[in-house]
Parts: sequence; C-alpha cells; structure tokens
Amino acid sequence: MPRAAATAATAPAPIGPAGSGNDQISHRNFVKIATYIYATAGIKMPDSKKTMLEGRLRRRMRALSLPSLDAYCDHVFVTGGLDAEALHLLNAVTTNKTDFFREPQHFDYLESTILPDLIDRRVDRIRAWSAACSTGPEPYTLAMVLDDWATNRGGPGYGILATDLDTDVLEAARTGIYSAEAVEPVPHALRRYIATSRDSRRSEVRIVPALRSAIGFARMNLMDERYPVGDPMHLIFCRNVLIYFDRPTQRKVVSRLIDCLVPGGHLFLGHAESVAGHDLPLVQVANTIFKRS
Repeated sequence: MPRAAATAATAPAPIGPAGSGNDQISHRNFVKIATYIYATAGIKMPDSKKTMLEGRLRRRMRALSLPSLDAYCDHVFVTGGLDAEALHLLNAVTTNKTDFFREPQHFDYLESTILPDLIDRRVDRIRAWSAACSTGPEPYTLAMVLDDWATNRGGPGYGILATDLDTDVLEAARTGIYSAEAVEPVPHALRRYIATSRDSRRSEVRIVPALRSAIGFARMNLMDERYPVGDPMHLIFCRNVLIYFDRPTQRKVVSRLIDCLVPGGHLFLGHAESVAGHDLPLVQVANTIFKRS
C-alpha cells in the first residue's frame, strides 16, 4: 500500500475534552487525509465530507487515547503511525450501503438472458466476482440465484469471489449473519438458503453453510495496477463504486475489470454509473449491464 509523504512536524494540538473545538480536523489535516485517501483508494473526499470524516475518525482517536483529531492526524502522518493505522483509516472512510437483491433487474436479466446463453455455450462452471461486496448481501444474492439455477436446471456449477477494501465488512460477510429484516427482499422461493436462529429471542438469520462455502472472500484495492482474481470471470458485479471516483480513475478501474472478463462476459454497474465516453470494449445490453466485445 503506498505511503503518504511525511510532512514537517508541527506543534501538538492542545488537549481538550471530546466535543470541543479540538474534536474537529483542521483544514490542513483534512487535506492531508483527503490526499492520502485519494492516492490509496481513489475515493474523492470533498470539503462536504469533512463532518462525516470527523465522526468516523473519533472512534479511532479514542481507541488510541489521543486528545484530538489533529493529534490523530499527527500520529498518522508525522510520528510514524501510518503503517499500523492505514487499514483502520481506510475502513473508516469507506461507505458500505448494501442490500439483498439490490437493483433486482440485474438478477432478472441474469436469469432470463445470461444464464441460458452460458448453458448454450456449454460453460460447465460459472466464475463470478463481486468486486465491492461490503457485508456480503451482493455475493450471497448472486450465490442464491446461481445455486437455484444449477439445482433446477442441472448445472452449470459456479464459484464466486467477493472482495472489498474494508477488512471489517469482509469479516462480517464471512460470518453470513444478518438481521431478519435485512433478508426481507429475498424471494420466498429462495428462503431455503437462509437458516433462522434456534433461539426465538434473537431476530438473526444465517446463510446456509453450502452457500457460504461457495464464496471466497478476500481484501482487494481497486486502485491496484492489476487484480489477481485467477481465471477470467463470466460475471463481474462492481456496483455503486465508480460514483466515488473521478473520471480518469473510473476509466482505469473499468479497464482493469474488463481485463478480468472472458470475451462475452458481463459487467454490472450501479444504477447511477456509466462507461459513456470512455471508449472501452464494452457493449451495453441492458440498463447498466455491459458485455465485453
């Protein structure tokens, strides 16, 4: 992971109680963090995100027993704390909005058009990648659809890679445990993939072991020069991620994703995302669904 350049030492921030003026980040330190986040994760941090960032970093400030957010920034960028804090800092700034069967038209198209085509092409194992999986609803949704298809149609088999920058959400995703409310979007016909708690007092459910075992979870930064995903994918879901990048970064990321697709493979983007104007080897086949040409 690239390191931000160290800056000249500055006087320590005065100590004050939480919630005081010292519990805010100076403009200078906000720029330092924003620059580091952009260089490392490609995420834009405009001034409008300052209050959100302060709220998220206060937990780290308290965990390290530091007196202020500016003291936290000095710890990270001046006194050598970046190596130990980098993952925590990146975890703090990532956004993890996700739902089961989010943007359901994508899964409708997958079932109605893409899967029959893969069978016609005699693909015996579908390789799929959820490139920003957050706490796991997207890859588990995909696994439900693919497993149901394989069960009812006699194949093909499948394997799913699920990656994210945030190590905290990856750990949550691996457990496959969710609130009962979170899985409400799952159709009744697929509820067999969800196990309810034996303790009636707990409103928790868990994805069944067979489905959890079909997904490999790993940390990956989409700012890396290459994506070590193994053999090319038939399906890549990278939804509601590009909106956090500027256009040059969007093009680099999508270009690398295309390199990970088989010819004729499909890329799924979020409802507010587009590849228009990027001159890439993709053909749009449905709303925010693209095929590698």
